[in-house]
Amino acid sequence: MNIELSEEEMAALVLLKRSGVPALEAAQVAYAALKSGKGRTKRALRCIAAGAEELRKQERTVSFEKAVAFALEARRERRVRTVYDFRYFTRRFMKRCPGLARRKVRAISAQECAQYIEMAFDTPRQRQKARLILSGVFGTAVKRGWCSENPVARVETPRVVEKQVPILSPQEIKALRQTAERYQGGSCAAAVGMMLYAGIRPHEVARLTWAQVDLRERAIYILPQHSKTGGARRVTIHKPLLRILSRYEGRPHEKKICPAGWLRHWRELRRAAGWSGDKPWPQDALRHTFASYHLSHFRSYAELQVEIGHRDATLLRTRYVDQRGVRSSAQFWAA
Repeated sequence: MNIELSEEEMAALVLLKRSGVPALEAAQVAYAALKSGKGRTKRALRCIAAGAEELRKQERTVSFEKAVAFALEARRERRVRTVYDFRYFTRRFMKRCPGLARRKVRAISAQECAQYIEMAFDTPRQRQKARLILSGVFGTAVKRGWCSENPVARVETPRVVEKQVPILSPQEIKALRQTAERYQGGSCAAAVGMMLYAGIRPHEVARLTWAQVDLRERAIYILPQHSKTGGARRVTIHKPLLRILSRYEGRPHEKKICPAGWLRHWRELRRAAGWSGDKPWPQDALRHTFASYHLSHFRSYAELQVEIGHRDATLLRTRYVDQRGVRSSAQFWAA
């Protein structure tokens, strides 16, 4: 088969030979480019340039595990609880989602993010928090140019139905206080008193020192870096808490309110007071008990909002306050 080639075609073959690319493969590439360019050479060249740029973007990325490390580093100055939650949730993602740690963040889709959230966490509240933290990882990746968008933005936020938390009965309050006084010589009694009669969270009380307690002014000062929401607040010391703190304040060589290993001691103390097995401890039970008895006795959402550290009263009205469980609020504050 004799085929005569023009000088231009011969020059093209020489150029391809110098490139080291087989002529057939080069022809296939050219055909694909021209097809994408709708038969126009300039448009085909623009398609090639755009594709090359996209390829460079795709190659400029990191694994999910590395993106997490950079996101954590960017948050190192945040509150201790924030950093702890970020580390816990991201580790659980990588533990429960096989292959996620090595996946390139640019290649992860919104659909996959939704699947990861469901695989790693069980309750709507956990999934809501997980979505927020996963979004933080991708937010850092977007800023560094490792992906072009945050896919979590297209993942629907899990709906959480707020339910009222049951409060402790007078008998349960008495049992908890007596157990706290007996447990390890009363080392946890001041912390339990603060949670019950001032509504301070377990993680907040763990960071408190006696220097933040002013018995003369009858106030406890929660620092911004110690609070859950990042805001400072002044909490009133009412009569029952004043009696407890007066008894335990200023123990030799003690600076912190709580003993070392506080959260472990808090679990053991609750177990000793009867919350185990068939009787699980209601999460935030003491904070909710405080809120319910405070509103019943002082009759002020505004005052309670300030004491408990909420930006508004919405959550207090929908979830925190359970007036049905209140029994003799005057006795509670006189105890």
